Amino acid sequence: MSEHKKASGGLFGLLARQYLLFTLTLLLIGAALFSLWDWYTARLYQATDWGALLADEALAEGRYDALRRALAPGSDFAVYDGAGALLWACGEGFDEALTSRELAFIPLWGEGSQIDAYELSAGAGEARYLLVAHTAGPAGREETSTAVLDEQYRVLLGGLADGSQAYTAREYQYLTGGRFPDGYLARWPFTGRDGQSRTLLAREMFMSESQYQQVWRQGSWIPLLFVPACLVAAGLFIRRLRQRIARPLAALGDAVEGQAAGRDVRVGDCGGPREIRRIGESFDRFAALLAQSEAERRRLDEGRQKLIADISHDIKTPVTVISGTVDALCDGKVPPEDTERSLRLIQRKAADLAQLTEAFHEYSKTEHPRFELVLRRVDLCEFLRAWLAQRYDEIDLAGFSLEPDIPETPLPCQLDELQLRRALDNLLSNALRHNRLGTVLFVSLSARGDEALLRVGDNGEGIPPRVRSTLFEPFVRGSDARTGAGSGLGLAITRRILEKHGGSIELAAEPAPGRSTEFLIRLPLESAAGG
Repeated sequence: MSEHKKASGGLFGLLARQYLLFTLTLLLIGAALFSLWDWYTARLYQATDWGALLADEALAEGRYDALRRALAPGSDFAVYDGAGALLWACGEGFDEALTSRELAFIPLWGEGSQIDAYELSAGAGEARYLLVAHTAGPAGREETSTAVLDEQYRVLLGGLADGSQAYTAREYQYLTGGRFPDGYLARWPFTGRDGQSRTLLAREMFMSESQYQQVWRQGSWIPLLFVPACLVAAGLFIRRLRQRIARPLAALGDAVEGQAAGRDVRVGDCGGPREIRRIGESFDRFAALLAQSEAERRRLDEGRQKLIADISHDIKTPVTVISGTVDALCDGKVPPEDTERSLRLIQRKAADLAQLTEAFHEYSKTEHPRFELVLRRVDLCEFLRAWLAQRYDEIDLAGFSLEPDIPETPLPCQLDELQLRRALDNLLSNALRHNRLGTVLFVSLSARGDEALLRVGDNGEGIPPRVRSTLFEPFVRGSDARTGAGSGLGLAITRRILEKHGGSIELAAEPAPGRSTEFLIRLPLESAAGG
């Protein structure tokens, strides 16, 4: 009893460790979500790719609304015509019209110029403004110019590069960047498709520190809450495992022990969570398959024993005849006039033995896991014509006639010509061996969808019903006796070769009219195989 509890505790410990690993995975997911949240907030710092926006064809075509997709949060722009009138704006606060001087005071996009403004005290309530302009000079050197303005924005001392001696209040705002104190403004002159000159004003609004802090505070509680939630969920899950896993696992354990003891045990509906019920169902399917496998093993053992007996019998018969005849010759028991006949008998039996050995060799090769075909693209129609031409003399000398029906349209297949010829030779040899003179052989070929259908039949003796279901098994012959001609391996070899081609062979249950035997061979066409 204590050992059983110990084993159960060990299993539960394993499940608990696995769930703690799952909890760790949840924590990693939480960290990934936190990183995603951090990335989302970092997008607030991302500026608009003005270079891509200015190069967009929609700008020259006047499709300004389509450029909204390129704007980052806090960015907008406006378009003015050549006279300074506002044509289109996607943000608020842009002036309805700008003078040429006001536009000129706005820095060009990418120019790198900047004007810093400082308010000075002149006493008596008068204001003075110091302007320091930074511009890029030759060879990338920075050039600086200064000017002092009075409260009416008139130049008192120095001067800027534009040469102005006085500015209006709005010109001063555009000159110093004070038109939009919380943003940056730049201009980009361009020509539309209609040939009219226009100016784009790009505006980047800066987010204040308080706005950044507000966004941070809005989402900061999410990662802090996720960790305790994961721990609470882990505790609840472990408690649920304690309540629901013991009984179904015990049922599964009893079933496993029963199978190990050799009993055919089924779990049935073991209850518990769905996953454990599925394990029980899988175990029952496994037990059923195991029983089938055991039955199949016994059947194969019986078949193996029969195979060994058949091979022994087929080899023993010619060896016995050869051995007896040789002993008779050596002992002088064969009259001189019968010597040649005895030697001819030895020769025939040796040839039968060689043929049987070759059949065993071919069968073992086709059944070997490493048996592979050497495939190439072949026109099946042309292959059959060549094969029938090679075997025509043999068919004619045997007293048989041939009626081929092969289409002119090519039927390309991936074939191993040597192996397919061997498979068809086996069919033809069986037909010539087991039928009488005057039998007609039929060979027809047609396309059926994505496969070629080859019919090989005759109007001869037919195949006994008792062997039709096992005809393609090794050592099956038309007669139950083991004295008939042939090894009984030809059709087994033929089936294996056709299966390696991706095809099949079967004995037609109802042969075509005028035929007693008909084999149906199917081979995939090259187009169906993706060639």
